[in-house]
Amino acid sequence: MPDNDNDSVIVACPACLAQNRIPRARLAQAPVCGRCRQPVLPAAPLALAEASFDAYVGRTQLPVVVDFWAPWCGPCRAMAPNFEQIAAELGAQARFAKVNTEEAAQLGARFAIRSIPTLIVFREGRELARASGALDTRSLRQFIAPHL
Repeated sequence: MPDNDNDSVIVACPACLAQNRIPRARLAQAPVCGRCRQPVLPAAPLALAEASFDAYVGRTQLPVVVDFWAPWCGPCRAMAPNFEQIAAELGAQARFAKVNTEEAAQLGARFAIRSIPTLIVFREGRELARASGALDTRSLRQFIAPHL
């Protein structure tokens, strides 16, 4: 949840997982981490592993849209460019991440991923919404829009 004054938001750094308080007015200005000086809001989706998942998703007040996928999955590969496009468009309003269920099988089990691709929207570690199956860019926007 944002600050009481609603002027800033906490976002975990994708590089070092440090929490960064960013004024909402600066979200679109490519802020960098106060600890490691890396971009806090990169345009490309972040690859999350089991070790970094909770630290990133749980420490970020912006919605985090996670694509649970596998390299052998044709629909996952087909949806990847759409997911990357939406991540670039909405990167100041939400964070985007990918979890390879082959490498992070425990996360797949933890979130009961039965088919891939599966998208889950999280806010501060809590699941808000879920969709299974490949989505085009219009459908991705419609799925994410209520959570921005």
